[in-house]
Amino acid sequence: MPKKSKMPAPVSANQTASEALATILRHNLDYLVQWEETARSWDDIEGVHQMRVSFRRMRSALSLFRKMVPKEVSSHWSEEMRWLANQMGLARDLDVFIDEGLSEVTNKLPLTGQEKLYTVAKVHQARAYQEIVRPMLDSERYAQFKTGFGDWIKNREWEKSLVRKKQRKRIDMNLIPFSRKLMDKQERQVLTSGSHVNQESQKEMHQLRIECKKLRYAAEFFHPLFQGMGDFIRHMKGLQDLLGLMNDVAVMQQLLDILLADITDPEIQVYAGGLVGWRTSHYHHMLERFEQYWEELIEAKHPWWKKSALIMPDTANSGDSILNSPSR
Repeated sequence: MPKKSKMPAPVSANQTASEALATILRHNLDYLVQWEETARSWDDIEGVHQMRVSFRRMRSALSLFRKMVPKEVSSHWSEEMRWLANQMGLARDLDVFIDEGLSEVTNKLPLTGQEKLYTVAKVHQARAYQEIVRPMLDSERYAQFKTGFGDWIKNREWEKSLVRKKQRKRIDMNLIPFSRKLMDKQERQVLTSGSHVNQESQKEMHQLRIECKKLRYAAEFFHPLFQGMGDFIRHMKGLQDLLGLMNDVAVMQQLLDILLADITDPEIQVYAGGLVGWRTSHYHHMLERFEQYWEELIEAKHPWWKKSALIMPDTANSGDSILNSPSR
């Protein structure tokens, strides 16, 4: 089994924005391929999870770099990744439901039916891997994606598709000023989505979750450039955990509709209702801390502008920094 990588893509301060995008995409494509064999079986649920994370990171990179590579240039690959990741969606939802949803409430609900629901979920899990995940991994479409997208990255094909002067200029822009502008822009997207968010609106909270994920990925992409980026990411954790739990509850309700479609056993049905109630209650308990998590995020220091935070290209592994980067 591959090891979960905690290392970001090896971008450096002397790269152009275009070179950095190629580095980020190549790093994550290689990571994706490493998990293929593990993803074929539900014996280790990390395989599907890590492949889906890789797809999300690459799609987020294309979205975040859109000022340089417009949507019409990258949309084919973005849509291919969306489709491929979606083929693993049901398997991943069942993995989480079994490994986290059911296990979290073991012996906590005064209801019978957990073992029966577990058995039903395991049958659907095996079917999802056998009938959807494995055929996708063995498909010509996935093989063509790996080859075609790999070549697109290697040759930086997006550079050949750009005709506007501003786009050409951004391609050759040094990564440091480019990353600062990108981080500022994505942070504004988060602030716009979250400053007056209706916490009772699933649509608005879901949009905030998406923008927070993009900001988190951007911070990870540029982690090698700026000291303190890890601290900034940690300031996002509370809010991301809350929004992630919200998503888990919504997915669980949809998943149970599938699992219980042909189930008439009232014991299973009653237990499933109790399970949704437990998870929903947990979410609303966390929601009471939304303002606390939000304040923690907006008060976090911005290492991409912080004085002395820029890491020198030749000392990136040592953590040394130069002292002449501008403060915000």
